[in-house]
Amino acid sequence: MSSTNTSIPHVYVIWVALLLFIGSWQPCLCFSGNSSRSGSCMERERKALLSVQKGIYDARKWLSWNGTNNNLSGPLPSQIGELRSLVYLNLAFNSLNGSIPTSLGKLSALSVLYLSSNSLSGALTEAHFANLTGLFTLDLSYNSLMMNVSQDWLPPFKAGEIRMGSCQLGPKFPPWLRNQTNLSTLDISNAEILENFPEWFLDMCPFGDHFNVSHNQIKGKLPSSLDCLYNKNFSAEIRGSMDLSNNLFSGPIPPNLAGSVFLPNILLLADNRISGGIPSAFCKANQLEILNLANNDLSGVLPDCWNNSLTVIDFSDNKLSGGIPSSMGSLSQLCSLHLRNNNLSGKIPRSLKQCKRLMTLDLGNNKLSGGIPEWIGESLSSLKVLRLRSNMLDGNIPTNLSLLASLQVLDLADNNLSGTLPPSFGNFKAMIVIQNESKSVLSEDVASYYTENLLITMKGLDLTFTTVLSLVTSLDLSDNNISGEIPEKLTKLYGLHFLNLSGNHLTGRIPKNIGAMGQLESLDLSMNNLSSTIPTSISNLNFLAHLNLSYNNLSGRIPSGSQLQTFINDPSIYIGNRYLCGQPLPEKCPGDEPARGPTVHGREEKQDENENDSEMIWFYVSLSPGFVVGFWGFLGAVMLKKSSRYAYIRFIDRLCDWIHMVTTTNSAKPKSKRNRGCM
Repeated sequence: MSSTNTSIPHVYVIWVALLLFIGSWQPCLCFSGNSSRSGSCMERERKALLSVQKGIYDARKWLSWNGTNNNLSGPLPSQIGELRSLVYLNLAFNSLNGSIPTSLGKLSALSVLYLSSNSLSGALTEAHFANLTGLFTLDLSYNSLMMNVSQDWLPPFKAGEIRMGSCQLGPKFPPWLRNQTNLSTLDISNAEILENFPEWFLDMCPFGDHFNVSHNQIKGKLPSSLDCLYNKNFSAEIRGSMDLSNNLFSGPIPPNLAGSVFLPNILLLADNRISGGIPSAFCKANQLEILNLANNDLSGVLPDCWNNSLTVIDFSDNKLSGGIPSSMGSLSQLCSLHLRNNNLSGKIPRSLKQCKRLMTLDLGNNKLSGGIPEWIGESLSSLKVLRLRSNMLDGNIPTNLSLLASLQVLDLADNNLSGTLPPSFGNFKAMIVIQNESKSVLSEDVASYYTENLLITMKGLDLTFTTVLSLVTSLDLSDNNISGEIPEKLTKLYGLHFLNLSGNHLTGRIPKNIGAMGQLESLDLSMNNLSSTIPTSISNLNFLAHLNLSYNNLSGRIPSGSQLQTFINDPSIYIGNRYLCGQPLPEKCPGDEPARGPTVHGREEKQDENENDSEMIWFYVSLSPGFVVGFWGFLGAVMLKKSSRYAYIRFIDRLCDWIHMVTTTNSAKPKSKRNRGCM
């Protein structure tokens, strides 16, 4: 299968190494007929090459031509325009920044230019392309560049490959593409284009080997046919990809498009507004390998005529109805089948057991009924993801699912499953080991065009995992009718990240060795009938970010620990357990002292002191008016009434005489001895 990206190994870095002036390299002479002037041309380019080397920061000494990896940074030197004999320039996948010098437009001999995946920015003007008459491959994708050319400008070259993904080319469709009639590869994805395909664009038949206009806001109908490729003598054997995803295309899929002999290996129409049914012509497209129609408005039943080389089918998030056709079992190369979030009904067809290469089977959020087939565990030994949640499946959970040695994600939530939790689930090999290698679930060839995706529900939210899916391990059996105890063997899943058994009828204890599941990030055992105490080992779960043990019959003290302290302000994770006590619940455990620490005690004492001081202040404040009134009442009577004044003077005289008499008498008496005994 061809690749949408020109696979340029990172070791190709400048390859200005073409100009190493070694061996038999002969420059395209700057001046014909005069060897001395030709020599001066070579000398000038040699100096220019050295200037380029000095101008680029070469952290790994690649420009010494001794390294194997590249990490070039800094701006692209303007002296690069002096390399007039340069034919091939590859500086992709580096850390170059700044703007592209206009001197690049002087490289008239340049045929291949790769500057993708850097941090280049700024505007691209007509001067940048002025003399690039021989340019065949132009790759400026994945930078922050903006085309700033006049509406009537046409490039001096006719390229075979143009890749300008993530460059700002819109909002109108780039008119400078008018004369690019030799294109076999065109990538103008994520280019801020906001209008329909112009007629002139469809007339030039740009589809070729690789055609990518994804992640824009292009409206209108899909191309009705690819028959224009007949006129370009395009070989039907050369097939690549067509990516129209993440736009605003509407209307049905044209049957002539689906049945074209020029249909590419990879057809990506996801995330649009496409309606109608899925054409049965797709069944006959033997060249199809990836068909992604997800997240549209497709309706009707699935065609029952599949018999080709498809490796990926993604019809998720549509309005499809009816059953899963048995002919899908004929897809012997199928690796990934996504049919989630439709209205599919009936049983899971037995014919799917023939799809022995299946790694992802996502049939969630439909109306499928019946039991989970035993043959899944027996025949689909390559499964890594099995998602059957939110259907109407019933019966017991097959114990032989544990035979799926590669299974990392098992989601059977929100069904009508009953019986007990199989102890053999502690044998899932891929959940026992710690997954620490980030790699695509699918093969590299497939992953170049299709990113495997999965929804995992946590705290009522759907989390989407894509590129890190290979690191995820999850077991979700929530919202069923499963009874019995949680097998102690389940704690052997040392590499499990997400465990959700909530909303069942589980009884008994929480496994005492649950702390051995050291990779757990989310643990939900809520809404069951679990009893006894919470194992203290739960405090060993150092990566735990979500915990819910609410609405069980748990009792005793809530364990504490470094990671559990992060839930200290969330009593909701323990509510509904009458006999639980301790933080963060308000219920105190037996023997606990009232929560009145020294700080609180000191605050209360200080408050008492403040209250006493306040009382004393008010006592003196209330005493003062009484004293003033009494004093002036007495003094006023003495001063204003003569008889009172005389009586007061006589009283003072008699008082003084009495004091004098008492003092004299006491002085004359002998002093008695004081009794020193007890009172």
